Amino acid sequence: MVELSDIIASRRSIRKFREENISADTVRLLLDAARLAPSGSNLQPTRFIVAQSPAAKEALSRCTPYKFIVKASVVFVCCADLMTMKSRDRRIGELLKEGAFEGVDMDMNDPSAVNPIIDEEAIKAYLTMNVAIAVEHIVLKAVDLGLGSCWLGRFDRDKVNEYLALDGSIYPVVLLPVGHPEQSPKARPRFALDKLVLKTI
Repeated sequence: MVELSDIIASRRSIRKFREENISADTVRLLLDAARLAPSGSNLQPTRFIVAQSPAAKEALSRCTPYKFIVKASVVFVCCADLMTMKSRDRRIGELLKEGAFEGVDMDMNDPSAVNPIIDEEAIKAYLTMNVAIAVEHIVLKAVDLGLGSCWLGRFDRDKVNEYLALDGSIYPVVLLPVGHPEQSPKARPRFALDKLVLKTI
């Protein structure tokens, strides 16, 4: 059994894929990994468009400089459902019902506990953060299944919206091609831990 630490250490951004399909079961395993990701207030805002047909991948390749996505087995268009913020009270109610906060030391009367996320851009930023968590679950599950992936944040959102006929409530965050790697990149340089840890207090 592969250790999670080994999966994390072996993950690479893959930009060359073998043109080979993956099964519906594999796609489901990847999406289920995303489904199980945590999200703030259990909003679960992540939504996916699954592009597997050559025509769909070709159309998406015209929305980004990264043309290699056409060779991936699947391209996930990873989106945030902006309307999920309206369900926040209900989601928190579910957490309360499930006992998520029982015995937890927290002060809900503290002014800092009031939700500061009120304007449209702040909502997008907050939900985007939650989508990113779900995307990384797919990325790591892909490694576990012998597949590769590459986060793509550089794409024309307007073109993607138009092609997929998305309304304003669905906000594309990342294109994530996943497939069988046709390269074995070396580990990229990483900072030493002492550069990441600003202080221990």
